[in-house]
Amino acid sequence: MGKKHDHIIETKVLNAINEAVLFVHEDGTVLRKNNAARTLFNLGTNKVVSIYELLDFADVIGHKEVNVILELKKQLGSWVKVKSLQIEQEQYCLIVRKLSLKDKMNGIDRFFQSFIEASEEGMIIHDGEKIIDCDATFARMFGYKEAEVKGQRMTTFFRKKRYKNNSIVKKANEYTGIKKNGTTFYVEVIGQSYFQDDVIRVEFIKDISERIQYERQIELMAYYDELTGLPNRNYFMSELEATLEHVKLSDELIAVHFIDLDYFKEINDTLGYDFGDKLLQACANRLRTFSDQNPFIARMGGDEFLVLQRNIRDVNMVTQFAEHLISEFETPIKISGYEMVISVSIGISIYPNHGRNVQDLIKHANSAMYVTKEEHRNNYHVFEASISRRFKQMLMMENDLRKALKKGQFELHYQPQKNIKTKKVVGMEALLRWKHPIKGYIPPMEFIPLAEKTGLIIEIGDWVMNEACKQNKRWQDEGFDPIVISVNLSVKQFHQKNLVNKTKQILQETGLEAQYLELELTESMAMANDRNILDTIESLRQLGVSVSIDDFGTGYSSLKYLSFFPITKLKIDKMFMDEKQEQNKAIVKSIIHMSHSLNMKVIAEGVETIEQLNFLRDENCDEIQGFYFSKPLPPHRLTKFFRH
Repeated sequence: MGKKHDHIIETKVLNAINEAVLFVHEDGTVLRKNNAARTLFNLGTNKVVSIYELLDFADVIGHKEVNVILELKKQLGSWVKVKSLQIEQEQYCLIVRKLSLKDKMNGIDRFFQSFIEASEEGMIIHDGEKIIDCDATFARMFGYKEAEVKGQRMTTFFRKKRYKNNSIVKKANEYTGIKKNGTTFYVEVIGQSYFQDDVIRVEFIKDISERIQYERQIELMAYYDELTGLPNRNYFMSELEATLEHVKLSDELIAVHFIDLDYFKEINDTLGYDFGDKLLQACANRLRTFSDQNPFIARMGGDEFLVLQRNIRDVNMVTQFAEHLISEFETPIKISGYEMVISVSIGISIYPNHGRNVQDLIKHANSAMYVTKEEHRNNYHVFEASISRRFKQMLMMENDLRKALKKGQFELHYQPQKNIKTKKVVGMEALLRWKHPIKGYIPPMEFIPLAEKTGLIIEIGDWVMNEACKQNKRWQDEGFDPIVISVNLSVKQFHQKNLVNKTKQILQETGLEAQYLELELTESMAMANDRNILDTIESLRQLGVSVSIDDFGTGYSSLKYLSFFPITKLKIDKMFMDEKQEQNKAIVKSIIHMSHSLNMKVIAEGVETIEQLNFLRDENCDEIQGFYFSKPLPPHRLTKFFRH
């Protein structure tokens, strides 16, 4: 009586539950069911069936508790959510709830609706692994028919995420999509759950292949050098930063090699920028041959490269690697019919001795590289503390140089040039002086090379020519006899394409006649076998400006080339004024006689004794300049040398 009473109570309780409940044996036999189950599955009151006739029971066997989405076998297109509980070894309790997709679709967040309206996205409904339904857009996107998609596993269509989530859209993830024909593309997936337990989900899929391609292009521009394909400076700094974080936990050394191609500018200027680009690409490929040693190679910019050397046990490994780099570049490079050997100058900094952060390591390697270039090139130099001090001084001087021009700290002193026969001052050489407000006068040999290196010499040279012409015109306006003012030109100044026009403009602005201006070139500049140099000299002569060769005798001038150039005067270098050496006298005699045979005047600089003066007079030298007559002086102290 008690068991029957308990059964009645259980039946009433089961029938009071709105959801379908079935008790099923492992073999599929339905042991018990409530009224909701009879209604859902269209079962009669006493009809006993196998669960396999109703749905795919195999999906739940073996699980103590599981939630699955299954299709009703007798009602195709109808899906149910099944919660299965294993209550005994061979018995399961199934709680079944019918899904109404249309009702659920109406409840999807408005955000997804706006997402769909913005562009064409596909949609799928799945239970985690198995796809329940999809729309036509999704099927078309992946190259399937809708019917082919339903029931397939998610892994058929998606690979694991390959790109980090950069999207501004919440819950967006990026995957590699796999089309029916096997080709891949990139998709963005945004999902929302149907139920709180996340059993059934709706996903919206958007093709983002074009965006990924664009992002890749952006990444290439941001982290790779377009010309060589090597990582750029930004990428190198990021890699160095990551490497530093790693080696801080160990005793491992790392080294930064700062590489500069020797004489690249000259090659570029001579053979053209296209050739220079090809040379940079060839050098990048040469550096790639070291990939077996696992360095990180990048292009810093211009003709400079960076190499990060890792897994270093001692300093010997660093210097051996640098020597290997140098020797590798000794093999000729063939480009556009040319075969050339390009040498490299390398500066090295080593962690932790020469820096513990990215900036210091690169900066110190760069400083060491400049020492290599200044001393012997085609070599390497490991950073030392003294380099940093010297480099700092150079930077400070460069900064002071820029200020000097703006603040009027430069002066011109003039050294008189005298005709030996008439004893009359016929010219003045303008010599640059820098009066620093704190350090006083700085020797030209300290700042002129730096001005050349930084390019400031162009602006400074323009000021010198303008100021010298103004001063010469001022002397003429004061009633003194006209003289020639000599101005030295640097290599960079002389190679300006607008030098002739610039000279003409300065003469017009100052009112000085061209015949009273003389431009001095070094022997190596003037005698270079270059048609452009000859054209420039000829144009200056046509303008009426005199052109002389300074420091003559120190180079390797060819008399043949000398005869081609419209030079007006040769200046004998002061090193030949040492009368104690007989060969010097012979050289001076030869220069004087050769110049006169070519209708050129000769001036000797560095004349300091009466003996030198007498010797030059006897050899018919035309003019002299030196401390015997006068040292360089400021304008207000030179009036005594003029004759009215």
